[in-house]
Amino acid sequence: MPTYTPPLRDMQFVMHEVLDVTSDFKAIPKYAEADAETINAVLEEAGKFATEVTFPLNMSGDAEGCTLNKETHAVTTPKGFKEAYHKYVEGGWPALSCDPAYGGQGLPLVLNQCFYEMLNSANQAWTMYPGLTHGAYAALAEHGTEEQKQLYLHKMTSGEWTGTMCLTEAHCGTDLGLMRTKAEAQPDGSYLITGNKIFISAGEHDMTSNIVHLVLARLTDAPPGIKGVSLFIVPKFNVEKDGSLGSRNSIYCGGLEHKMGIHGNATAQIVIDGARGYMVGQPNKGMQAMFVMMNAARLGVGNQSLGLTEVAYQNALAYAKDRIQMRSLSGVKAKDKPADPIIVHPDVRKMLLTAKAYAEGGRALAIYCSVLLDKAHNHPDEKVRKDSDEMLSLLTPIVKAFSTDNGHIATNMCLQVFGGHGFIKEWGMEQFVRDNRINMIYEGTNTIQSLDLLGRKILGNNGATLKKFGKLVAQLVEEEGVNEKMAEFINPIAYLGDQMTKFTTELGFKGFQNPDEVGAAAVDYLRVAGHLVHGYFWARMAQVALREIAAGNTDPFYQAKLQTARFYFAKLFPETATLMRTARAGSKVLMDTDAALA
Repeated sequence: MPTYTPPLRDMQFVMHEVLDVTSDFKAIPKYAEADAETINAVLEEAGKFATEVTFPLNMSGDAEGCTLNKETHAVTTPKGFKEAYHKYVEGGWPALSCDPAYGGQGLPLVLNQCFYEMLNSANQAWTMYPGLTHGAYAALAEHGTEEQKQLYLHKMTSGEWTGTMCLTEAHCGTDLGLMRTKAEAQPDGSYLITGNKIFISAGEHDMTSNIVHLVLARLTDAPPGIKGVSLFIVPKFNVEKDGSLGSRNSIYCGGLEHKMGIHGNATAQIVIDGARGYMVGQPNKGMQAMFVMMNAARLGVGNQSLGLTEVAYQNALAYAKDRIQMRSLSGVKAKDKPADPIIVHPDVRKMLLTAKAYAEGGRALAIYCSVLLDKAHNHPDEKVRKDSDEMLSLLTPIVKAFSTDNGHIATNMCLQVFGGHGFIKEWGMEQFVRDNRINMIYEGTNTIQSLDLLGRKILGNNGATLKKFGKLVAQLVEEEGVNEKMAEFINPIAYLGDQMTKFTTELGFKGFQNPDEVGAAAVDYLRVAGHLVHGYFWARMAQVALREIAAGNTDPFYQAKLQTARFYFAKLFPETATLMRTARAGSKVLMDTDAALA
């Protein structure tokens, strides 16, 4: 059986020592009283909930899965899931970062970010039930009418109701302009929605009395393509004007997908048979509202892989310290044992450190983004709001794609540390690998994220936002450039920062001549950008660690941070050189291959 310990110390390090999040919160009136002591106390309790309530259900939920009653269309979640959710609601956890106007606690999003990282480490499949509700809440809070907000957000904030996003149809994945689900206007202002959706996470379950589906559909007179898509609230049970539940709506689960992982989450095929729906936002402008939820989900998916990377690393580390096999190449290390612990072997350490470096770098990025999101929505200065939103827009595809790719690398390496035992279910490692694999696919595949980053977020504004991130790198370089102890961390990001301008301009010029050049380079480009971002945060973490050590702090935490930073820059960051070379190789070797792919 695997184990899990919430990484509270590392979260506190990033929040308080590296990013100083409470200083940002002091400038936001609604968060002015959110001090470090409050944040730490809440997260300590959150860690207990994750480890004591949801983690024990992870392996059993994976083995049992969800069950569909084909006659009633009801879905039963694995044993203990419903009871764990009730404890989640009783503890007030759904309301953590929600608006007090709807019954929320009004705490900064960084608390929700860290809590959900721990929940994802503990049980990703379970966490998806309440997790999707946050995105639906955000979409309605920003684009819903006042009546819709009052009718739905209170119950979603309390956790009495959950939410979903219903986008995908069997014939169209990411290309939502091809969807066929129809919406017919009714005299009372509602709509009758008809269609079929697939891959709907948490689309049906027994945890709550109602599910608020946000459904993309086309009006009967809608223009073709993505410009003809509207968004609708389609509740499982119709909601009366007083907030009570009315009749059962004609939206139901027609089947459950049989999946590689996240077995404890009901991935539903949803049948919508003339269900009553209510438009969110403007006609044919549904993607504007849905993107609020989709962007929240993309940050959430990166967080899922962060959680799995952390828990996989913890278990691989414990195993490597305990498992004895062969002797160290440099001589016997455990003289009282017939063999040495496998942690003495260089490649085992490389696998462990890879997972550790990606977890800690990913955590810094995720927390930084949660602060950007809070500033974008709540800062009193319009310029700060705009700048934060712009930076978050740039970093979102990196969080989603780079973190999930790294999660795939890390969970597989951690399984490898276990050798043959990693392939056996009882150790839990193979579940982490399986559960993580979907994270690279849903909410826009990582290739889609790469195209979004290079094509839209960077080339779309001639690299303006990338240059703003480059200024952050340049400021750090200027601040620490003469510090010899920081050279091993500063020089690589200074060099790559300079290279990025030329690299991006070159790809943009080639893409202008032939758009396939962007498609051919995008995936490699995102990983280069991901390393620049991770490198920046690793340099900042090393900066803090060096300062603490210089001040006489003997806490081994800081030495560990420096050693991990050195590993990252020596063994992982150099991948950028290869990636830039392969990105520059162009599209011809991919597209001029009709004979090879005949």
